[in-house]
Amino acid sequence: MPNLRHLLTSLPGGVRLWASLLSFGFLFAALLANAPQLLALRLDAQGWLWLVIGTGVSLLSLVVNGLAWSVGLHWLGARPRWDTCVRLYLRSNLLKYLPGGFWHLASRVQSLRTGPPEPATDLPTPQEPHPLASRAPVGTALALMAVLLDPLLAASAALALVPLGGWQDGLALLAPLPLIGLSPRWSNRLLGRLQRQRARQLSLEDGTSTLPPVALPSYPLLPLLAQFPFVLLRFAGFACAVMAFDQQLALSWPLWLAGFALAWTAGLVVPGAPGGLGVFEAVLVLRLGTQVPEAPLLAVALSYRVLVTVADLLGALTARLDERLACERA
Repeated sequence: MPNLRHLLTSLPGGVRLWASLLSFGFLFAALLANAPQLLALRLDAQGWLWLVIGTGVSLLSLVVNGLAWSVGLHWLGARPRWDTCVRLYLRSNLLKYLPGGFWHLASRVQSLRTGPPEPATDLPTPQEPHPLASRAPVGTALALMAVLLDPLLAASAALALVPLGGWQDGLALLAPLPLIGLSPRWSNRLLGRLQRQRARQLSLEDGTSTLPPVALPSYPLLPLLAQFPFVLLRFAGFACAVMAFDQQLALSWPLWLAGFALAWTAGLVVPGAPGGLGVFEAVLVLRLGTQVPEAPLLAVALSYRVLVTVADLLGALTARLDERLACERA
């Protein structure tokens, strides 16, 4: 294992670059191989309506994810302002598309540690409330834990849904294992390592040597349960793309859910292009390409990518507008 870690870290350009190249290469080859069939596909009015509904459902899933993140903050001992935390989550979520793929995390950590930046003028300017009800900045360790725990719980919740698709050559037995790994005995080690990496990456004032060790108080059952509605709504948006291209009969819905959950988790945790771009699509085609015609499957994957990106943009714009209205009412 140490040799494998050394090999991965010594790759020219880093693991992220190679994961992105492999994913995009596979996806590009699949697009070329299915270009005539893809060009022949047409959406009718009902198909476009399904994509619009999928965009709305995906936007709703972001709001639910912001609430789930707030549940995690509350479970960790903070006192979150629910509305402000959701706005912060929506506003910062668009930053995940920037190179590096960690700026959305940096924005959330910064807001939890210090709150919104002070205005650059002496004129009285309404400010967005601090994400925490007490307005007291939390420590770097707690801020990092809250930010890093969220995707870990979301990935675990998604993988826990994979067994709904049946045995799948033993995948149903392996996919729920991360639920065991959430035990503090195991997750504290992982979160501690991630905390040190992110602290170094984000150049936090505490540095890597002064951060206290991460320690979850107990098994994060409540924040984990809060992630299931988010993942299911995420799948509902994907299901709208499936319906748009009339592929709902190609597989049973439990199998669609299992394939989506695996691909979505890969896009979340595999270091690659920002936002999981390319990774999700490649894993989805690899997982379901033998059961669903590849051309419509690619059309579903690419359409889903477009609608979730539009939902991210609408979420950020909505959060900005809501913040402005909240500041005017203050």
